[in-house]
Amino acid sequence: MTREALLKELQTRNMGEIIELIEDAENGELEQLELARALGLLRDEELNEKVINYLKEYNVEIIYLDE
Repeated sequence: MTREALLKELQTRNMGEIIELIEDAENGELEQLELARALGLLRDEELNEKVINYLKEYNVEIIYLDE
């Protein structure tokens, strides 16, 4: 999924905070993101995976926390 398609999907779903995370990653301002393994970042599993993979492309370390 291209950056534009990803951002459009997030805008359609009113996920401004996720867009901010992406922009922070692109600007080198996000190094790590802690997530609960069971919850992930988004409820939509497919979109969740796409966002996490995009963040990883910008060297964001995803740290999964066990509950």
